[in-house]
Amino acid sequence: MIRTTRKAAFAGLALTASAILLAGCGAPPEEAAETTDGAEAPAESSDFLACAVSDEGSWNDKSFNEAAYAGLQQAESELGIQIDDAESASAEDFVPNLTAMVDNGCDITFAIGFNFSLGGENGVIFDVAADNPDAKFAWLDGWPGEVDNVKPIMYATEQSSYLAGYLSAAYSTSKVVGTYGGLQIDSVTSFMDGFYQGAKKYEEETGTPVKVVGWDPAAKTGDFVGDFANTEEAKSISNGQLAAGADVIFPVAGGLFTATAEAIREGGNADAVMLGVDKDIAVTQPDLADITLTSVEKRMTQAVFDIIGEVKGDEFSAEPYFGTLENDGTGLSDFGAFADKVPADVVSKLDELKQQIIDGDIEIALTKN
Repeated sequence: MIRTTRKAAFAGLALTASAILLAGCGAPPEEAAETTDGAEAPAESSDFLACAVSDEGSWNDKSFNEAAYAGLQQAESELGIQIDDAESASAEDFVPNLTAMVDNGCDITFAIGFNFSLGGENGVIFDVAADNPDAKFAWLDGWPGEVDNVKPIMYATEQSSYLAGYLSAAYSTSKVVGTYGGLQIDSVTSFMDGFYQGAKKYEEETGTPVKVVGWDPAAKTGDFVGDFANTEEAKSISNGQLAAGADVIFPVAGGLFTATAEAIREGGNADAVMLGVDKDIAVTQPDLADITLTSVEKRMTQAVFDIIGEVKGDEFSAEPYFGTLENDGTGLSDFGAFADKVPADVVSKLDELKQQIIDGDIEIALTKN
């Protein structure tokens, strides 16, 4: 579905909506002014148009599409800009949706997801960018290319996943933990690499054997759904890992964590839990808070908001935006319902490991698929 709202149609209109408070908001924008009663007034309206094209799935996928779109909404509210978007039902929609955003006069268009590398001569995102050199693009889960009008948004998710792996091994009663992915691609296996090595760090430090099912980075083999939509396969994989003794499962498959939740609810292990991915699942899906130990977050909302602000200020460049533990671009969510179930010494150890990763004392090997 494509909304064809054009920038010109909005020129001169006042922004009347008050600021939307979103998780991960940055400092108040410069455009904001103080009202006479001391409250912050909405930013003045601008004809700047920020746009986004989703990966397969909807903007309310409770995962990375939704997180990215929230950045647009935050910028609309706080920066006084206009927004436009296109939802992609399949990969075949990528080119026409990106082209529609260019035709609509978008000042910046976000392509959401690794899959924009697929198709065409050099990948959809690079082909469309090359054909439209005056347009500006930002690519979530992307990487640098040969064009200078695409800004990659990249995350060191192996860093936060390392912490999640250590936490999972420490929390597990069976000392069997599991993970699986949507597709066997670098942006997915980086999570799984970190998770595996973090769990093995716990094994090394405590002398307690920990088995990781679903991913073997040395052999480059593991459990993968084949896409980010097949709930039956995701549930089957989850059931298999539970049967193998896993009592903590880390799905790296967008919104398919709901299938893992079903498997846990229906399984015989009342102590089994899962980890969320991309967003804080305990917040976005409150009904799953009681089985979500933590989530490995990509702070995509903040990245989208920050980049819009840069482009609006004429500071666009193709230099990657890189989210790390150090700049809080990625990290673990609060433990929520499990706050009193994670021992204080484990919390302290996670803080120690985080600093060691930031300092470069811990290096996490990444699989190249």
